[in-house]
Amino acid sequence: MKGPNKKPHFHVAAGLIRKDGHLLIAQRPAGSHLEGQWEFPGGKLERNESLEHCLEREIKEELGLKVRVEKAVLTVGYEYDTKLITLHIFDCTIMEGEPESLEFQKFRWVKPACLGKYAFAPADMKVLERLGRRDSMPEEAG
Repeated sequence: MKGPNKKPHFHVAAGLIRKDGHLLIAQRPAGSHLEGQWEFPGGKLERNESLEHCLEREIKEELGLKVRVEKAVLTVGYEYDTKLITLHIFDCTIMEGEPESLEFQKFRWVKPACLGKYAFAPADMKVLERLGRRDSMPEEAG
């Protein structure tokens, strides 16, 4: 889908996955757009797919986790040089499994107060800003 300025526009679903007071973050793999930057796990919406199904599918494919998508937390838009994205953030609960690096990306469990130590992708930085200062991000869903 093209936006009004003729750049392709993608919808992306990402999850806030918590465990023992930590959030799961993933590093973009080598060779990908924004390689090496950190993000909340998730991926691009496919045709005829709900955001919730997209998020469940992407987290299973990338990290081997079965999650239940809970409530929508926020939505942010970001314009990159070559594309527009709308990033939809959801709270998620792990139903089964432990994270594994299935698509050659690193992942970490990080305390919310320590998220500022990581170089996040620009759209994910907007999420951090919207959720509150990185050092005061809530540890549990409200």
